Formats: sequence, C-alpha cells, structure tokens
Amino acid sequence: MASSAEQTPRPVALITGASAGIGNVFAQRLAASGHDLLLIARDGIRLKQVADELSLQYGINAEAMPADLARDEGMRSVANRIAQMERLDYLVNNAGFGSKGRLANRPVAEQATMLELHVMAPMLLTRAALPGMIARNSGTIINVSSVAGFTHAVGNVNYCATKAYLRVFSEGLATELIGTGVRVQALCPGFTRTEFHDRAAIDMKSTPGFLWLDAGRVVDDSLAQAARGGQTVCVPGWQYKLAVLLIRYLPQWLVRAIRTPLMKSRG
Repeated sequence: MASSAEQTPRPVALITGASAGIGNVFAQRLAASGHDLLLIARDGIRLKQVADELSLQYGINAEAMPADLARDEGMRSVANRIAQMERLDYLVNNAGFGSKGRLANRPVAEQATMLELHVMAPMLLTRAALPGMIARNSGTIINVSSVAGFTHAVGNVNYCATKAYLRVFSEGLATELIGTGVRVQALCPGFTRTEFHDRAAIDMKSTPGFLWLDAGRVVDDSLAQAARGGQTVCVPGWQYKLAVLLIRYLPQWLVRAIRTPLMKSRG
C-alpha cells in the first residue's frame, strides 16, 4: 500500500446551497468523481446529513459548514475559509431563492436579501478563490444563473436582474482569466424539478411538462461543458437554447407578446 506521502491528494469542491436541489446534485456528482467537499447552506442539520451520506457512499471527505450567505458575517466567514484553503478545484456558487410579486408590494428586507445572496456572496467567494486558483494555474468557478437572466418579467424584477448580473459577471471574468488556467461558467437553467418553486410559494402546476428539466441533466450538462472549456454560458435543454436564441434576436415587443400569456398561465 502506498504511504500517505505518496498518495495524490483528492481534488476539492466547495458548493453553496448544497443541502437540496441543483446544489445537492453538484455535491453528488463531484463526490462520485472523487472530490472532497466543503458544503455550505443555512440548514446545518440537513447539510450534515448530506455530508455524512456522501462521505460514506463515495469514500471522500465531506465537511458541512453552515452559513447564511445572505448575511455579511456568513459570506465573509466562508470567504475567509476559502482564502486559507491549500487547494480548491471547483467553486459552485449555487445558493439562491425566488419570490413572486411586484416590487412595490414585496418586503424590502426580502429583496435586499436576494441581492446579497445572488450578487454580493458569489462575488466575494469568487474573489477569495481567485488568487489560489491563478497561482495553481487551474480551477473552475460555476455561477448558477438562470434563463431568467436573459430577460425581465413582471413579478420577478430583482430575480431576473440578479441572475443577469451573474451571467454578465461570469462572461467578463472569463475574459479576464484567459491564459490563467481558471475556467468560469454561468449555468443558466430553465424550470428545473427541485424544491425551488415550492419554497417560494410559486404555483407551477400549469407549466407545460416539456418545459421542465431534470436537475441531474442540468448538472451533467454543466460539468461536461466546464470540462471541455470554451463557452462560458451553459444553457441546458433544447427548449431553453431556443428560448435564449429568440430572446436575443427577436424584437422585444414580440418577445413580450409571447411571454405574457405564459406568465399569466403561471398565476
């Protein structure tokens, strides 16, 4: 048996929002490919259960680090931990939430929380990870945006705006990092079967079945594209690739005409 000194250390992935949904699938896939994990979420009990299960199932080290990334203390504690890590191969900024309702009627604290979680936390964690990744000439950063980041919608003003930030941030950062060995991706899924909409109390019963994506498919597409390199924006699913194409190239009045009935059908 090789001594511990001769063993190659396992790659390490940090995933936010890892206790459920897309973040949880990222944790499963990266654990299965031999990554040690540092998992971040607010629900410490649920997070530890996920970490323990993945450690046992895949023989890797998975650590649960409960933190509220919508609060300054939480995001800075995780950023400080990243800055001290000797190795970080994947950073997946996935934590997020949705809300429904016109801005004038939504609580200010809720909307401010969304901006902190979707904008400030990913920027701060990315900034903490970059020096080490650049020094090692390797690393992958995946920022989970959304197809919503290509457009705007009544009742989702800040959600669309913050997801657009993540997409543009990723595209600009990818350009800055050319030649460093560090890859950046903006993952832009459409409707995905997770707990996301239930937590936001958004009724999706009338959404056509063909619009739904499987979370495993979303993550597999993301990781495959990240491994290939090249394109920064990843849009899983033919239906959403088509939607983004239409949003980008059709006149805005026509996009609104198509989108309005769909939004009304969702209640």
